[in-house]
Amino acid sequence: MVRCIILSAICVAGAVQAQNRPDSTPPAAAQQVQVHGLRTTSELRTSPRLQVHRLTDDQIPAYLEADDMQGSPDSRLVLKGNAQVRRIDGIIKGDSITYDRVTGDVDIQGNARMLREGTLITGPSARMNVDTYSGEIREPHFWVGATGASATASHADIFSQSQMRLKQVTYSGCPCESPAWYIKADTVDLDFDENEGVARSGVLYFKDVPILASPYLSFPIKAERKSGFLIPTYGTSSNSGLDISIPYYFNLAPNYDMTLTPRYLGKRGLQLGAEGRYLGATYSGIMQGTYLPDDNETGEDRWMYRWAHYQTLGNGFYTSWDLADVSDDDYFRDMSALGLNEASTTYLPRQAMVGWGSTYWQAYAQVYKYRTLQDPDAPIVPPFDKQPELFLKGARYDWGGFDAEWESTAVRFRRPLFMGERVGPEGDRLQTYPTVSYPIVRPGWFVIPKVGVNYTQYNTDWHNGDWNGLGSTAPYRGSQSRTVPIGSIDAGMVFERDSSLFGKAAVQTLEPRVYYLRVPYRNQSTLPVYDTTLSDFSFAQAFQENLYVGGWDRIANANQITAGLTTRWLDADTGVERLSLSAAQRLYFEDQKVTLPYETPRENVRSDFLFGASAALTDTLSTDVALQYNPYDDRWSRTYFGARWSPQRLTTISLAYRYQRDPLPGVAYQPRGQNQISLGVQWPFSNRWYGVGRVDYSLRSEESTDASIDERPRVTQAIAGLEYKGNCCWTGRVVFQRYAVSAADTNTAVFFQLELTGLGALGTDPIGLLNRSIPGYQPVTPRPVPGTSFERYE
Repeated sequence: MVRCIILSAICVAGAVQAQNRPDSTPPAAAQQVQVHGLRTTSELRTSPRLQVHRLTDDQIPAYLEADDMQGSPDSRLVLKGNAQVRRIDGIIKGDSITYDRVTGDVDIQGNARMLREGTLITGPSARMNVDTYSGEIREPHFWVGATGASATASHADIFSQSQMRLKQVTYSGCPCESPAWYIKADTVDLDFDENEGVARSGVLYFKDVPILASPYLSFPIKAERKSGFLIPTYGTSSNSGLDISIPYYFNLAPNYDMTLTPRYLGKRGLQLGAEGRYLGATYSGIMQGTYLPDDNETGEDRWMYRWAHYQTLGNGFYTSWDLADVSDDDYFRDMSALGLNEASTTYLPRQAMVGWGSTYWQAYAQVYKYRTLQDPDAPIVPPFDKQPELFLKGARYDWGGFDAEWESTAVRFRRPLFMGERVGPEGDRLQTYPTVSYPIVRPGWFVIPKVGVNYTQYNTDWHNGDWNGLGSTAPYRGSQSRTVPIGSIDAGMVFERDSSLFGKAAVQTLEPRVYYLRVPYRNQSTLPVYDTTLSDFSFAQAFQENLYVGGWDRIANANQITAGLTTRWLDADTGVERLSLSAAQRLYFEDQKVTLPYETPRENVRSDFLFGASAALTDTLSTDVALQYNPYDDRWSRTYFGARWSPQRLTTISLAYRYQRDPLPGVAYQPRGQNQISLGVQWPFSNRWYGVGRVDYSLRSEESTDASIDERPRVTQAIAGLEYKGNCCWTGRVVFQRYAVSAADTNTAVFFQLELTGLGALGTDPIGLLNRSIPGYQPVTPRPVPGTSFERYE
């Protein structure tokens, strides 16, 4: 075996005419030698990690090895038997290699093998230039390290380090021995720098069956962005008919791109959509829009746009806006596609903001308006617009042991017309709320006293309406104010002990918590209500300062105490929470006097009981329970049971039951009740077939005075699908979905998808829908691991 290192194309170690000479004693590890007056070293040092070293071509040393080596290092070397030429940017191997160091030409005969940046090329013979990386290869086989793609050809012309042309090619991005799909073409041009492969007279085969032919077919070489047509999507729905989209992607620059999407809707016509994304050092954003002229169903032009932008301005300042609009209220109900969940869109934002932040202060000014998309069968009163809203907050924590906060807002509220009429008051609200607390936190216990004063000033235009139900407009005044002091004490303890759970060692905790709240009564019946509503009673709300949430238009009087108790069992070895039980109740020492308009005040001295439990008794089964019990009516106000079983990958069953009583008569600030069962499933039928589905079934059977609301037991949403995982690089899916798009209308959609690993997917991607709808869902095709330039390192 003869080895030689060539530095700047000069052989500096070992004799070249060394055939039939026995191996000599190797030099010292750092032996210095003199080459043309330059001092250098023959030591080979290991790199601490795999990395790419950038050197100019005339500075790259070459390492030669062969069983027999002949020639002169100044001109021409002939390597025979296990011959190889190694440089930091690539490796060349063969039975016989002729290397011309002056020109850089390499002639490889027999078992040619070339490796560069993870891409391996083999063939019976090849001619290359190691400096320009140009040449030709006979009957080459290619393996692309970055993606696992492979190709065979009758001949390959290599023009540079990044460009080559293949003739009579079979290409596949499937890294399997027998690819499920491949492309056959007369010629294929590969450009690794541009990440583009272009096949001329190409035919896409799936399972040896041609499914797509094109005189010009472009595809990515690496898992990176590139311009070109994306895989078409197609399906059908009851509202739009046949739905086909053919998107084209423009990779305009590393920090911005655009996708143009022609879309054909069988019942409506041809729509054109576009999406642009951009990203900079101080800004980012997205622009979307669609246009469908002369809808075949409505006869009107249908369009949509949205522009969302965020930008930092320096010195703590920033700005953002989110602007959206549609041609009509039914746009999303008519144009929604599988899994997008756009049909239920009710509000479109129109928001613009300028803000500033520092260590202790935050501030912003914004205008926030809404476009309300009305359902003619269930119209809703639009929310108030904020034109504008000013916000200022200061906070200082652990300030000599104190936590201080001061939050202030100033808002001008305007209500859009509803059915041609003005509904509700309009006006200005100034609110400021400074608070001070002194947290005392010690191992095993804490006490947090807190005091604050909430001041609010209103200037209201009531439009001569009795909006609060006072029986007369006389009590309403244009200018009013309210000052309410708020005080609370939050205290708790944590006890621990060694225990066991089902025979396994565990640590059990006992965590009592007491929260006292005192808020004096202030008459607020003549104040407007802009953005405040009644909060649901829950574990989180039980320890809050106000019965209402939103903008503090109502602050409930309170002289009450909330007591809660939680116990947990933690695995002694891992710390995983295996079981948790919680209970809480609130005791009232005075009646409720502050209410929202038309709300019935509470008179009970005790709240509902709250119970909660969560358990992960095994690594595959978890459950959650939440209960709310009314001791006065002896009825459950709210219940939730949920369980999920995932015994193995791609296998999960989730079951949930939700029940909530309708709000009391006159309480229009809580959502309507529900009584629903939900079942989500992903289950393997075999090693290749998987079923997915979800069913939401409403058990409500009450009679409703609203003819637009169907109270009969019924399926409110249904999803069913099949997935087939091929033996190599492909997956097939079919998904059916039926869902409500309005109070009186539903949409039914069926979509298909053929996913070809390394190429893309034919059809509409339902993965987003399945992820949202089926708890614990896992894609049948695992996410590919990206390759590196060091793949197949030799």
